[in-house]
Amino acid sequence: MPRFPLAILTVALLAALPAWAQQQAPMPETPPVVAPSDDPDAAENAPKVPLEEIRRYVAVFNAVKEAYVEPVEDKKLMQSAIRGLLLDLDPHSTYFDKADSEAFDEQANGAYEGIGVELMQQPDRTLLVVSPIDDTPAAKAGIKSGDLITAIDGKPISAEDGMEPLRGVPGSKIVLTIVRDGMPKPFDVSLTRETIRVNSVASRMLEPGYGYVRIKAFQTDTAAEFQRQIDKLQQGGKLRGLVLDLRSNPGGLLLAAVQVADDLLDKGGIVSTRGRMSISDSKFDATPGDRLNGAPVVVLVDAGSASASEVLAGALRDNGRARVVGSRTFGKGSVQTVLPLDNGDSVKLTTARYYTPSGKSIQASGIVPDVVVKPETGGKPGSVVEQDGQLYITEATLPGHLRGDEEGAAGYAPGDVLDGDAPITAALVELKKVATTAKAPSDKQQR
Repeated sequence: MPRFPLAILTVALLAALPAWAQQQAPMPETPPVVAPSDDPDAAENAPKVPLEEIRRYVAVFNAVKEAYVEPVEDKKLMQSAIRGLLLDLDPHSTYFDKADSEAFDEQANGAYEGIGVELMQQPDRTLLVVSPIDDTPAAKAGIKSGDLITAIDGKPISAEDGMEPLRGVPGSKIVLTIVRDGMPKPFDVSLTRETIRVNSVASRMLEPGYGYVRIKAFQTDTAAEFQRQIDKLQQGGKLRGLVLDLRSNPGGLLLAAVQVADDLLDKGGIVSTRGRMSISDSKFDATPGDRLNGAPVVVLVDAGSASASEVLAGALRDNGRARVVGSRTFGKGSVQTVLPLDNGDSVKLTTARYYTPSGKSIQASGIVPDVVVKPETGGKPGSVVEQDGQLYITEATLPGHLRGDEEGAAGYAPGDVLDGDAPITAALVELKKVATTAKAPSDKQQR
């Protein structure tokens, strides 16, 4: 991935220019030229630097430097200003310092040191649990989707450190303060950090002829591992059907989800992305070859299924390749592009929206299942919205989220987190119905 010199972001980040720099050089009356261009329309189309807003920032910067109760380092103020530039855009755009950037890369590769949980920082600095990752300290300790982490080792979560304190030497202890719906007060959970090596795909036979594949997250090696697991299931003969479990799968790498969809599709679109810049527009189509040779598929989802897992579910359903069973998904239908900077930091910026092959946006609406499954215990609590006395986890409730094309439509109801084996049983029942229906015409033809 190319690295971007900080100068390229001058237009966007000039509002964070420190006061001492302003004092050394007079403020230009016209925007500076960042780089020469052969485009004759470049000057006309170049972003205009809001000089009045920059001057206002400089005034605030100077006020903080001179009057704040304690001295503040220029670097710390600059970091806060840069983070603030992205903070109010949407919940998924953020600035990574070098350590955060390295941690993000490690998680995409499936190996890092921590507790194994997908998080999202809220405006009040608390950390919302999107989903714990299977077989990690977080999952073993009972951390649930929708939990709010309000303190780490007894200390409030800072805007500067964010999730970084969750990382640490394997074997070291950490205490999280959790707020959970249905609990009268916050409670502490003690965990031991581990080196998290996420095996993103697992499989087993549910019954003779009916396979089960669980994808926990989409990482660099997910597609290759999916192929290995499918081949393993079919060693004893062709499958009659497959349950593909994407519950509480927080997403990950889009390309991995596209590759899995391609393994199950013989033709048709998979997903398209659309943004303001043409470079953000893309379309992925399936190539010939179905690894299951047409055997029916049921996709199992819930309120913790987000982003790339929603892309996969939408692609298979829109192409008539799978039935979707479970609960309405999270609704994260936006694309984040990580722009590495030449100082080791990076910007994670929302650049486009996902669209399923039928042209529908996932954003803030999610995937609505063909067959709805309700949790046996009445549902696990979610994040920040209450409906009929129940709290739910959903993109549409996140402060500052991008508005979806179908957001606010009549009949919208947030989904549930579906734990345990009962949803798998429901998915298998539906799979057998589909398999029987698919087999009947061929039997009739043979007669």
